[in-house]
Amino acid sequence: MNPASVDIKDYLLTTGIDLTFATNLFIGMEPESPDDCATIFDTPGFGRDKFYDPTQQYHRPSIQVRVRNRSYTAGWGIIHSITEIIHNQTMVINGVYYSAMFCSIEPALLDYDENDRPRFVVTFDLQRSTGEPVTWEHIDYKTWLDIIK
Repeated sequence: MNPASVDIKDYLLTTGIDLTFATNLFIGMEPESPDDCATIFDTPGFGRDKFYDPTQQYHRPSIQVRVRNRSYTAGWGIIHSITEIIHNQTMVINGVYYSAMFCSIEPALLDYDENDRPRFVVTFDLQRSTGEPVTWEHIDYKTWLDIIK
């Protein structure tokens, strides 16, 4: 399983947002240039869910996206676009099922770097599994009494 940052990078590259990996989109380390870029960091998430069925293993990492830009308003616009793209999605990325992707800390100004460029951050909590997605289709239109029979 890839680090969550790699999967989210690959997802962002399919969305049409003006980001290119290793040009203005990076993972794990923000370079000195270009001035305008986004970097995805793997950050501590929550512990794994505890199931009695070992085939159901959900990992709950989190990521932080940091956007740096020469323009405060342009940087703010990019971090909000990224938030709208990722928040509240479910999908398979690189063979991994993401059952939840939620913005847990809203976009905010982090600071100005040593070159006076504003940096914004947003944090996402994720839930993912390499197994088959759990669905509720088998219990549609049933009552609890029907389910426990």
